[in-house]
Amino acid sequence: MSGRYKAYGEYKDSGVEWLGEIPKSWKAKRLAAFFEERREKVSDKDYSPLSVTMKGIVPQLENAAKTEAGNNRKLVLKNDFVINSRSDRKGSSGVSSLVGSVSLISIVMVPTRIYPYFAHHLLRSYSFQEEFYRYGKGIVADLWSTNSSEMKNILIPEVPMREQEAIAAFLDHETAKIDTLIDKQQQLIELLKEKRQAVISHAVTKGLDPDVPMKDSGVEWLGEVPEHWDVIQLKYITSMSSEKIKNINDRYVGMENISSGNGKYIFKEEVVSDGISVSFNQGDVLFGKLRPYLAKSWVADFSGVCSSEFLVLRALKVSPYFLNYYLLTNDFIEQVNSSTYGSKMPRASWDFIGLLSVPICSYKTSEIIALYLDKITLKIDTLIELQLLQIELLKERRTALISAAVTGKIDVRDWQVPVTQTESDEVMA
Repeated sequence: MSGRYKAYGEYKDSGVEWLGEIPKSWKAKRLAAFFEERREKVSDKDYSPLSVTMKGIVPQLENAAKTEAGNNRKLVLKNDFVINSRSDRKGSSGVSSLVGSVSLISIVMVPTRIYPYFAHHLLRSYSFQEEFYRYGKGIVADLWSTNSSEMKNILIPEVPMREQEAIAAFLDHETAKIDTLIDKQQQLIELLKEKRQAVISHAVTKGLDPDVPMKDSGVEWLGEVPEHWDVIQLKYITSMSSEKIKNINDRYVGMENISSGNGKYIFKEEVVSDGISVSFNQGDVLFGKLRPYLAKSWVADFSGVCSSEFLVLRALKVSPYFLNYYLLTNDFIEQVNSSTYGSKMPRASWDFIGLLSVPICSYKTSEIIALYLDKITLKIDTLIELQLLQIELLKERRTALISAAVTGKIDVRDWQVPVTQTESDEVMA
């Protein structure tokens, strides 16, 4: 951490790799000295189901995997620390402010000789999480579990109670400030995405001339279009490639290669074919027909083969880049989404998509619109990337601050909640 925070006067080697040097007055002891395990099994009918997430313990999420083990769950009481034992859920843990029940794959620990909110920060710190899963066992290298007996053997710092309370208060305040900044950055990203969508939608349905006479398109969801434009079904302005290939020697494009919402290709080395592939040429438009990949559309800048869940379209009357932008508009995606069928992997049919209306201008105009959108969306995407970078830096700072505080690399014993100018004025009054 920077010189903004002071260090303790003296340190000693903890003898524990993940802790490193700790303040001289601290000790390293087994986790079992500070917690007791709660193993009581209950029903989710008596105790509301909870989800163990990276944001802590929350009421069960709607998208959480439901099981038939409603009568075979673990009891959680307020101030219990809960952690998901599986390595693919790394970081999913926290002190619960709720009474409820969790899946048996979670470990429930009752703080006995440790301040619950200090434990919340200590055991959610990146360093502890790595140590926790280092103790795990399993068959697959990236998927294993750490059981409670192994967890109890992990060495953690024994810290005077008043220091624990001070560290917890400091981290509650500082991480809340960082989380607020992250939320603001995420809100800005959403606004930028909305602006991006609005600019694209307006350009491909209304054109670039604000004074051009308009006419009713005859399509409710499309609204008005420029008077000299036509409205044609997609199947009449494209040809579709349906050449399916089993043996792949060409460059393969899977759903993972196309980013959602902005039509960009992402290079990934380990994309695996879904069995049957469709060939495409440079300049073809690949449109995802499988939900939740409907917002994936890309103009190919090389030839190859792709997942059979793409529709491979060749634009005939407009620029493929204009068509691609149109296929990414919210209104078009909503129409496609409304037609999806199948409960397990919903997908849309070309028989429906081909009938959807597309506003058509001259080829030259479509090129001009596409180039205009390239410039505008590049600016917006650059701003979005800058916000994402800021979020990553804030998250890194949050992680470093927590680790530094709970392992004693900074001394916050004298820290006090800063008095705001408003509060100061109220005191003076």
